[in-house]
Order: sequence, then C-alpha cells, then structure tokens
Amino acid sequence: MGKNLARTLSNLQKIVIKIGSSCITSPSGRLDRPQMARLAREISELKKRGHEIIIVSSGAIAAGVESLDLKKRPGEIPRLQAAAAVGQGLLMHMYSTLFSQQGIRVGQILLTQEDTTRRQQYINARNTISTLLKFGVIPIINENDSVAVEEIKFGDNDTLAALVSSLANADLLIILSDIEGLCSTDPYLCDHPEIISEVEEISPEIEEIAGGAGSGRSRGGMVTKIQAARIATFSSIGVIIADGRKEGILQEILAGKEVGTYFKPRKEKVASLKRWIAFGRQCKGKIIIDAGAVKAIREDGRSLLPVGILQVEGEFESGDNVDLIDGEGKLVARGVTNFSHQEVRRIAGLRSEEIIRKYGRDYGSEVVHRDLMVVF
Repeated sequence: MGKNLARTLSNLQKIVIKIGSSCITSPSGRLDRPQMARLAREISELKKRGHEIIIVSSGAIAAGVESLDLKKRPGEIPRLQAAAAVGQGLLMHMYSTLFSQQGIRVGQILLTQEDTTRRQQYINARNTISTLLKFGVIPIINENDSVAVEEIKFGDNDTLAALVSSLANADLLIILSDIEGLCSTDPYLCDHPEIISEVEEISPEIEEIAGGAGSGRSRGGMVTKIQAARIATFSSIGVIIADGRKEGILQEILAGKEVGTYFKPRKEKVASLKRWIAFGRQCKGKIIIDAGAVKAIREDGRSLLPVGILQVEGEFESGDNVDLIDGEGKLVARGVTNFSHQEVRRIAGLRSEEIIRKYGRDYGSEVVHRDLMVVF
C-alpha cells in the first residue's frame, strides 16, 4: 500500500471495526470462540497503542441459533427476533469476558434504522458513543434484531458500520469478513483471485466487479461492502476490506502492509448534518428535474426551484428526504423538501412569479434549499 499510506493509517485515532458473522462462527453456524478470543486480543492491542475503537459485530442470531439448538438460521421474522433476543446476551457476555481478560471494558449499543433517521436519536447515538470512548470503554454495536422489522432494518451490518463510522466521525472503517478483499474475479470461482489493493473511486466498473452475495453464513456479500464503502468514503472516511480470520490482520493493516482492499476517502469534509441527510434518513420520494436544474445544482451551487421540476414520484410530506433525479434516471442530489408531494405537483414547472400570483408567497420559495441538500 505504500509508505505514505502506512504513516496515514498508523496515525489514525478513531477506528470502527466491523466483524462479520463469518469471522466469529464455525462452518456449522455456531460461535467460534478461539476466533473471537484472537480478535479480542488484536483489538485490545490497538486500544493499548492509543487508538479509539468502536466495534460493529454480527453474530447475535448465530449465537441464538446455537443456544436454542436450532438446526439452521430461521427464515421467519418472529423466529429471527427470538434467536437474536437469546443470542444478543450470549454474544455480549462472550465479548465482555474476552475483553475483560485484556483489562478492557465494553458497552453494548443496539440500534435500528429509526435511530439514524430521526435527527435527535442520531445525535443521542453519537453522544453515547463519544461518552463511552471518553470513559475508555469499547462500544460494541449491533442492529437491534430482536425488535427490528423489515421496514426499519439496516439490511446488513456493513451498512450499519458505515453509518456508525459517519455519525461517530471515525477516521477509518475496517470491514472484516471471510474474503481477502475486492477481487478482480469471483473468489468463489477462482482458486487464486487477484486482490485489488486500492480503489480511488467507486465507479460502475467497481460495482460490477463486486458481484453478488458471499458466504452463506453472513447476510452481506461484497455488494453491501461496496455500498458501505460508498457511504464512508463520502464522509471522508477511508475503508479497508480484509480477511478477519487471518491472524494478525489488524496489526498488518495499520502497519500499511499489502493486505485487503483500501478505498480512498473523499478529500472534502462533509458537515455532519449533510452526512445525515445523505445516508442517515430514508428517502420518501423522487423529484425528476430538467437539465437546467441539474446544471444549477451541480455547477452553480443553487437550490431546487419549482420551475426545474418535471415530475414527482412517491408520497412525502414537508421535512421528508427526497431524491433529485435527472431525465436519465441518475441520482443528482438528495435533500429535505419544503413541500408535500401534492404541493410540489401543483407548482412543478412554474416560475416564482406565476406561483405567487396563483398560490401566494408561501409557495414561492425553494422546493429543496441548498443548505439542506447533498449533491452526488
């Protein structure tokens, strides 16, 4: 990875480590205690060297499946929630015991997507993480699978890890899985795949290389890892995807050795509010905009005015997140709308003076103000 990167990585203070299910479970789907113990030792070593560590860990459902003596991971939501409820305590007890042996305390935080979509809960989660770190405690974060339903789930812990990295203002996200990194070919079809050591930009070609889902034991494949890398790098956070079952992997990463795939972060810092708008909230609808509006937003730094709107899709209210889409269906920006979908349909394509004449001054302002908009 080069000497410059080695210096950069060794100097990073706050690191989020995402531990995938495949790193801490055996092929039978039960918890792999020796692997958990090894990772706890390696993470403790980093903390003792002065790094602030946040862990996002999978494995709660796997632990519950083991404890309940189920033959396989259930498919139904209530049974998954029950397995998570039993497994979460077991998983946390294991982590607490293993880190205690290294003289380190841990604290559990359970999140649902709702905790990132509501601004106050987003801030509360950030403050809790920050306070735990000040106490010298390692936060261990997981999706609250025991209460989450399909509509509010993150979908995988890769996405959760990226959102945690963003809200915690981390310097680096390390995603540990059962693969060595992003391969130029499908690693499950090739005995010696070539690892892409560094990614400058997540292009359509990189997304195509990512392919489909990976190990049957983990819910996230390379696709979700690329999505997570997109969130984190947008927030100016570097990302490394590496093999979590390799001994000494964390020390090798921070020494800048040629392991895994490094995704370079965006250079320009993005404000916390805009990071939340970009990835912390669910989008409720789409506004299709014309070429003039695309230019005004992308090149001139302008807000979205009604005159540039072609079409509205979905149902949303004032204060909701919406995607701004160009005529070819590509995402231009994401932001907070000042109007409902009915109101936007009413004023779409009209100039300010026409709107004021027809509906009054209350409808004459920007549909999405620049201050509450993230341009991609």
